[in-house]
Amino acid sequence: MAKEVQAPVRVSYCLYARKSTESEEQQVLSIDSQIKEMLEIAERDHLEVVEIKKESHSAKEAGQRPIFNEIVEEIKNRKFNGILTWAPDRISRNAGDLGRIVDLMDAGILQEIRTYGQKFTNSPNEKFLLMILGSQAKLENDNKVVSVKRGLRARCEMGLWPCTAPTGYLNSNDKDKSCHVEIDSHRATIIKKMFEKVAYEKYSGRRLHSWLKDEIKFKTKNGKPLTVSNIYIILRNTFYYGMFEYPRGGGRWYQGKHTPIITKELFDKVQEQMISYTARGESKEFAFTKLMTCRLCGSGISADEKFKKQQNGNIHRYVYYGCTRFKDKDCESGWINEADLIEQLANLMDQINLDEFSIKERIRSEIERHKKFQSGLLGIKEKTIKVADIDIRNYAKYILRDGTILEKRELLTCLRSKITLANKQVKIA
Repeated sequence: MAKEVQAPVRVSYCLYARKSTESEEQQVLSIDSQIKEMLEIAERDHLEVVEIKKESHSAKEAGQRPIFNEIVEEIKNRKFNGILTWAPDRISRNAGDLGRIVDLMDAGILQEIRTYGQKFTNSPNEKFLLMILGSQAKLENDNKVVSVKRGLRARCEMGLWPCTAPTGYLNSNDKDKSCHVEIDSHRATIIKKMFEKVAYEKYSGRRLHSWLKDEIKFKTKNGKPLTVSNIYIILRNTFYYGMFEYPRGGGRWYQGKHTPIITKELFDKVQEQMISYTARGESKEFAFTKLMTCRLCGSGISADEKFKKQQNGNIHRYVYYGCTRFKDKDCESGWINEADLIEQLANLMDQINLDEFSIKERIRSEIERHKKFQSGLLGIKEKTIKVADIDIRNYAKYILRDGTILEKRELLTCLRSKITLANKQVKIA
């Protein structure tokens, strides 16, 4: 009897084009050029292309390319069983992703990989060659990383800053002065005043933020105002008195060639002042920033604080909430005082959809704490209060009005209704 000849497996391809972000590959074919060239090969060799996918993520790190991950899953689901790409390093420049491809070939799910000048099938020799080419690409990556780090370290040892200049400085536009930074004449004096106000006038970070925003109208070189966190980053940055650590947390310190904006003595005074603020518990948080969105433009809601000095010398702090204007820089939503916001939220508590189970658990925990305090410390034994005895909506109103910031934040995680703010009015969406 004649031996039955097994029909060859029909191969359908996914055309995968990826443009690397590494600098030495800037001149490599663009994604569109890759697709054009590979489609011509597909037409010449009568290959069936069922999908075309593009990606610009780097292939250095395993599992970090969403389109590549999608291709792997679609091969497992038998959507196609071949890959058409410009070169082996388009598929992978790391051992993890290369291993995933070879595993698919070992399982017989991936039948073939075609590149501009080569073909790889599920044969030992061709898979071995594929792994060699992929390993070679990884070796090039690793060597390049070592070279880049060595170059950055050499610049740091020369006192040059190898990154984007911090606020108050500008990167030199002179091609012969790579990594040199220069004083930003428009902002350096303000940066110095920030340090002086903290050191000598005892400004907190949030008070400094109000000063920069309302009086100075300060903007970074990108045209954006400084946030409170940006301000603290600046106040802790040794670069401003001439020293810097690179990489951050690496333990290597360098004396910079740039012109300092402040002295080391002024910097140290600011650090002492910030430590004293922390010790006195003056670092403030806002309770309701993540609760609401703007009803007019859909942006998030941020908070700001104002300080008003009375005639008798007392300073009062007021907190306001308003639109971040992230989605619409011209949004006219306005600002609302925190006290008014709390009252409006409390009045809405009878209508807001609450996670009752979570709130009851918090009430139960509070009852237990109260019980232990009375019996353990005061020796008082009273009738046990039950969770059912407490109205959860009245409890929510109590927390809003008299709870700590932490208790208010915890309460807000129990709200299921969407809350919006506009024109000083809080509403349920």
